[in-house]
Amino acid sequence: MRGRVYFTFLALVLVSSSVFSVVALSKSNHKFLEKIVSRADETVKSIESVFHKKIVNDSNTAQPKQWAVLVAGSNGYYNYRHQADICHAYQVLRRHGIPADNIITLMYDDIANSTENPTKGIIINEPNGENVYEGVRKDYVGKDVTPETFLKVISGDIRGLRGVGSGRVLLSGPSDHIFINFVDHGAPGLLAFPNGELHARTFLDTLLDMYHRKQFAKLVLYIEACESGSMFEDLLSDNLNIFVTTAANAHEHSFACYFDSNRDTYLGDVYSVMWMEDSEKEDLTKETLFRQFSIVRKETNTSHVQEYGDLSIGKMKVGEFQGKAKSPVASNGRTWVSPLLDAVPSGDVPLAILRHKLQRSNSSPESANIQRKLRRIEKKRQHLKDTLRKIVLKATEDEAKTEFILNGRLKLTNFSCYEELVHAFSQRCFHLPKNEYAYRHLFVLVNMCQSSIPKEVIIRAMDEVCQPRKYTGII
Repeated sequence: MRGRVYFTFLALVLVSSSVFSVVALSKSNHKFLEKIVSRADETVKSIESVFHKKIVNDSNTAQPKQWAVLVAGSNGYYNYRHQADICHAYQVLRRHGIPADNIITLMYDDIANSTENPTKGIIINEPNGENVYEGVRKDYVGKDVTPETFLKVISGDIRGLRGVGSGRVLLSGPSDHIFINFVDHGAPGLLAFPNGELHARTFLDTLLDMYHRKQFAKLVLYIEACESGSMFEDLLSDNLNIFVTTAANAHEHSFACYFDSNRDTYLGDVYSVMWMEDSEKEDLTKETLFRQFSIVRKETNTSHVQEYGDLSIGKMKVGEFQGKAKSPVASNGRTWVSPLLDAVPSGDVPLAILRHKLQRSNSSPESANIQRKLRRIEKKRQHLKDTLRKIVLKATEDEAKTEFILNGRLKLTNFSCYEELVHAFSQRCFHLPKNEYAYRHLFVLVNMCQSSIPKEVIIRAMDEVCQPRKYTGII
């Protein structure tokens, strides 16, 4: 504490002296003034750096702390399951002893009190489940749930989040353990957020920077998203003390589960439900991460659960990251239901919800209305696919090559081309956060980049073909 006061006081003295110097100088010395201000800013940053190092050094003598960051990267009631997963994860960590002050949560928070939610203030993650929303400490909600906020949180950027949400960030040190759980839509080499995307290289650069700044001893990531393996496959080094498991490999869907006819939505995702159910019934001081991974991989037969990074961390106990307290969950008379019984690919959820409603409909007008909604979604989806075909054909001027690009699955290695095309496609054609179905077809952009078609040619084709804002809400 004495060190904190000293550094804060020193910063104030230096900044104040710089300000007085600026006031005393004449306006004619404008360039010199800029140098003074710039140097004062550098001094403050330098002191903050020293202060951060002091926190890190102090943590060397302390017991390892456990930190967690939980992220639901979607919004919209039909995406109910993502926030339900994250709220459930929060309860799992709290019950196992992770302090609330050490858990940072990002979620849009538009589900619990949605007009579509028949049980206001309640979110469940399994049939007849407990209210997992109760007590969740939400640090960043609504428009603050962005890739930039997430990266600043995990990198400990206090200044960058001043005035945003709770402003809380990871304050971990070199002996600490970090658990990150992300749930949302995904596509090749990216994870989706309500108003943007987090690309693989950007994410991994931040993790690498955290490693070099000694912000953790070990870091574990659980990622629930379609094609989530593409974020790490052949990208994440095995010598950064980071262990990752993903719901799917680099080119397949993750799966939603537990359709609730009262709430008219899916309550959870298979991979997420599996790992949390395991954490709730096992002794986490004895179960290893690899044991949990093996169980979840075996039970999640809807997709291929993957592991990446430093696999030796798999020998560590789950409790080192999810908490060591023994806290079995009471069943309260609930009958366990397998999440595999009604599992559907994540991208098919909007259609599946409407089909469930259609099956239950007992009036002709209601059935006709639901059928109209189904046709409207299908029409919008077809428009997106037709637009992509036109872009590819214009860029290649070759029917055979167009067919291959629209149907093949090439491995993403040309990230600079792909990242630029994703941005261009979202700006010129279909704004991705408002047209989630488009994520399912970004592999087409991968194929064009990997086929050595100049990105300038592709972007020019987008400009000629696309009609921005003609359609939104393509889900």
